[in-house]
Amino acid sequence: MLTPTTDRSKNETVTATITRAISRRDFLHTAARASAASAILAAGFPTIVPASVFGQTAPSNRINIGAIGTGRISRVHDLPGIWKYDNARIMAVCDLDSNRVADAKTLINGYYSQKTGKPYDGVTGYANYHELLANKDVDAVVISTPDHWHAILAVHSVQAGKDVYLQKPASLTIAEGRAMSNAVNASGRILQIGSQQRSTVQFRYAAELVRNGRIGQLQRVEVGLPGDPSGDDEPEMPIPKSLNYEMWLGSTPDVYYTEKRVHPQHGYDRPGWLRCEQFGAGMITGWGAHHVDSAHWAMNTEYTGPIEVSGWAEFPAHGLWDVHGKFRTEGVYANGVKMTISGDFPNGIKFYGSEGWLFVSRGNESVTGSDPVAKLKDPQALAASDPRIITSVIGPDEIHLYKSDDQHGNWLDCIRSRQQPISPAELGHRACSTCLVHHIVMKLKRKVYWDPLTERFHNDDEANSMLARAQRSPYTLAPSTLA
Repeated sequence: MLTPTTDRSKNETVTATITRAISRRDFLHTAARASAASAILAAGFPTIVPASVFGQTAPSNRINIGAIGTGRISRVHDLPGIWKYDNARIMAVCDLDSNRVADAKTLINGYYSQKTGKPYDGVTGYANYHELLANKDVDAVVISTPDHWHAILAVHSVQAGKDVYLQKPASLTIAEGRAMSNAVNASGRILQIGSQQRSTVQFRYAAELVRNGRIGQLQRVEVGLPGDPSGDDEPEMPIPKSLNYEMWLGSTPDVYYTEKRVHPQHGYDRPGWLRCEQFGAGMITGWGAHHVDSAHWAMNTEYTGPIEVSGWAEFPAHGLWDVHGKFRTEGVYANGVKMTISGDFPNGIKFYGSEGWLFVSRGNESVTGSDPVAKLKDPQALAASDPRIITSVIGPDEIHLYKSDDQHGNWLDCIRSRQQPISPAELGHRACSTCLVHHIVMKLKRKVYWDPLTERFHNDDEANSMLARAQRSPYTLAPSTLA
């Protein structure tokens, strides 16, 4: 399941100098522990893991998992991605909609009952995530909530001693993403970002081909994202008795309830919050976090970001759903490579080099039935200007990247080994923060100059004011965490 990368030196050098908020000493200390663990495993020695990693009462040393957020992505992707492994057991669920808690318990108990051939009722439901995190039998959590809850839940989870699988994007704002990565680094917990393209063979192979010069010197990258339609104005509706809407809003402003702002009360179709800027930035982070991360992998810029970004976007003039529509933004990196992101490009990533081009996408693969990719007709997941680029063999002395065959499985492996997963916190933050810089440009419609080291804009108070949002009490991260 897990093959450590043989090309970490460049990224580790960059990572050791990242941002003011992570000290060089603390980061190198964490990296040293991870390297030591890798060396022990490579030598064939058994790994000694503290009992607290698995829970004192975990049968057969299974990893006990709690699921926070049990909507669409949880039911069809995260829960099945975990319960298929015998070394893990989903024992707790939490959601702010009591109907969804009940549905999740039925779903998980039913799966284990069918798998074992015996009646099963081993899942505890929670209405408040603090109570789930206080359960000492829970070793790790999978966070599948709306975007505006991602960072704060991750911080509280690692502070409670839990390992974390965190759905992308990593955060709602750049400040929250930095706080999340800092907290994970300080805690020593294992956090995996749900950027499952890292565990999809064509994305890793594409990155290796680009890194090994199969298209010559990399010059520019085109990232194509699917679009989101706008919507009508929606009337205020009574808050369902099953939903803790006040807490669901979290750190964001108090606004009236309407079903299309939240999620369907019947069924698990694509929720409306994905199209509300109050809770997320739209497709620039929704799918952009995937594609920018995969592009960074091939560009060898995983722990940095662009130095200048420009562009524009159209936004709906009215209606409940107000995320960006048609757009085009361009980032320039310190090495001169340009990344252009637009909905006008095919959904995927196209790398242009001095000797050819390479295109990679998911093809017809989708995570959920309502994914925009499910509507695409092109099944081709990998294409190139010359077929010989794709059939090229990566030699033993060339760059081989971290290999994972399954994102959830890799996380479970790393919980046991205490090695870093394929999508650690800082890497997920860097992909997300890049997307958020592009989103800031969409709003400003002018060029900005970004410093990836300090994570601030150069001489631009207006842009810097958009690095964070006001937080509604009590759903806040401590000011010192966001500093």
